[in-house]
Amino acid sequence: MSDTKLSFWQIWNMNIGFLGIQFSFGLQQTAVNPIFTYLGASLEDLPLLNIAGPVTGLLVQPIIGAVSDKTWSPKFGRRRPFFLIGALIGSACLFIFPYSPTLWFAVGMLWILDVGNNVAMEPYRALVGDKLPKEQMSFGFQMQSLFVGAGIVLANASIFLFQDWFGAGEVGEDTQTIPTWLYYSFFIGAFLSLATILWSVFKTPEYPPTDEEFEEINRHKALPLIERIRSPFIDISLAIKEMPKFMWKLSGIYLFQWYALFIYWQYIMPMFKETMGFDNDQALSQAAKMNTTYNVSTMIFALLLVPLALKWGGKKVYVISLFVTGIAMLSIPYIQDATLVIYPMILFGIGWAAMMGIPYSMVSKIVPTERRGVYMGILNMMIVIPMGIQTVTFGPIIKNFLGNSAVNAILLGGVFFVISGVLAMRLRQPSQIEL
Repeated sequence: MSDTKLSFWQIWNMNIGFLGIQFSFGLQQTAVNPIFTYLGASLEDLPLLNIAGPVTGLLVQPIIGAVSDKTWSPKFGRRRPFFLIGALIGSACLFIFPYSPTLWFAVGMLWILDVGNNVAMEPYRALVGDKLPKEQMSFGFQMQSLFVGAGIVLANASIFLFQDWFGAGEVGEDTQTIPTWLYYSFFIGAFLSLATILWSVFKTPEYPPTDEEFEEINRHKALPLIERIRSPFIDISLAIKEMPKFMWKLSGIYLFQWYALFIYWQYIMPMFKETMGFDNDQALSQAAKMNTTYNVSTMIFALLLVPLALKWGGKKVYVISLFVTGIAMLSIPYIQDATLVIYPMILFGIGWAAMMGIPYSMVSKIVPTERRGVYMGILNMMIVIPMGIQTVTFGPIIKNFLGNSAVNAILLGGVFFVISGVLAMRLRQPSQIEL
């Protein structure tokens, strides 16, 4: 953590790489599950087919975070080499993905894509914490939320616009062929994934480690190879053992929050087929429009939440965001007019803006600077473990307890958001936290 304040444009340039990463994530949210259905996946198959995200996030992010904590190159820095490598992997996968000839090829590409995105994401979040003093943390991470929203907006807008411009005459409901108009969104994502990361890499120099950090890095380099391989796992286990109480409480909130979000991303398109009678292409276009709406809302409210968090505290803003997201999910299935769904999606966007910025800001303020990478990786473990639980449990749940209904799935997600809001009321502000 630095004591040097950065200008608006320095913080802007530092975060712009999130645009490309989140364009990729936006395609995963909206287009990957429809591609699975185009290639023959059933409704109850979708959770398990998405297990790549939780597994790769659980394994890759904390390990890469721990490794980046012990890395320094005078030319390339500490964090930048990792998110550049991740961007290269992700860009290649996005270009290949729409050419998937079979369901299992597409699933395999999702695994590799998730590895690339996870290699990029965690060191990138640690970089934001490395570069900013405490008083700019909220602004820096909410700027991150702005680009998160912008990337997903562009991804979803490209889907329904390309369908409108180039999709005339293509078969939607019964085909097992990926429509060609969907290819273009993936090609744009491949370009942005690499180009925006390169922008941040060249525009954002990293601060050199302190003398103490240099000493630790050099001590690590002197270890035998087998010890260096074991070191990240030892660092992760020690960090979990010494983890602040705040993060343990946050893990309970994240269990319900991220389980619910994975339900939303998997079942919003099938829900529109169920409630409005859409075919595959119409439901995909509607889901893309709704995801665009909530992410435009995210962009608008991301920076507006900063003064509210400073005035009321991050906890209150975060709690409110969870409740409004729950209200949004509980109301969507009862709206029959496609244009009226915009209103709950605005609420969803406010919640997403807070969720993608405020917890990271609060955690970054309380963890040791020299271990920020590994703790950001552990924070991601708290995201992917609920997602992993969802992927292996929700298929049987929707089949046996929810009538195989996407509407009931979305409603359960709304209930889980309300539960996460109740749990968040138990959080204590970072200034009050005992480590």
